Amino acid sequence: MIDMGFEPQVVGVLDAMPSSNLKPENEDEELDEKTIYRTTYMFSATMPPAVERLARKYLRNPVVVTIGTAGKATELITQHVMMLKDGEKMSRLERLLNDLGDKTAIVFINTKKTADSLARHLDKVGYRVTTLHGGKTQEQREISLEGFRNKRYNILVATDVAGRGIDIPDVAHVINFDMPSNIEMYTHRIGRTGRAGKTGVATTFLTHHDSDVFYDLKQMLIQSNSPVPPELARHEASKFKPGTIPDRPPRRNDTVFAH
Repeated sequence: MIDMGFEPQVVGVLDAMPSSNLKPENEDEELDEKTIYRTTYMFSATMPPAVERLARKYLRNPVVVTIGTAGKATELITQHVMMLKDGEKMSRLERLLNDLGDKTAIVFINTKKTADSLARHLDKVGYRVTTLHGGKTQEQREISLEGFRNKRYNILVATDVAGRGIDIPDVAHVINFDMPSNIEMYTHRIGRTGRAGKTGVATTFLTHHDSDVFYDLKQMLIQSNSPVPPELARHEASKFKPGTIPDRPPRRNDTVFAH
């Protein structure tokens, strides 16, 4: 919700909550046994700066419980990354879906328009597919989700509206047909599988258009002991974070200041 621009609304809700039953700031102060003190819980799959800022402002002396590593994928998810050309994505997707059997998969797309056209293609060639994106009404979303949960459809083509906050049990495979623009969204997406102690697979199609996330993705794959494709490992964009200047020796036309 924070990433999607709803931080003011979240803050508004928190500020509107009663403060008369907060515990005293001084931990040594005696508590009133008759008072039911307010307890605030915060849950987040990732901890970007905006979430940390909220936590510091609204939580007092919090106890932090971390399952796995905050902001990282669980070890129950097997991550595969494939470097492809745009024209190779569809045939590779169909090969993955053919291996599904009676299992379920979520295919993530970056735009509503592409999600609809991909779903139409998959439906035409015989897959049991439904869609979920921000262009649908709430009723349409619920119908799609219910059909996916009860296995009427075993493939859900979705945008990032399904990337977080939606619990769909037993998703065997998450496929990033489009790589998201940041690593936090990647973490949310692949977290739709490998839930509640079960294992899952996440496959990501990567093209040279995704170079802004090459560095972060490479680091995540290394940290989770997942294979890094050779094309990603040796790509210049994977060697330093965007916006930083990589170390390099001075060039002939560089101005060198000395004193």
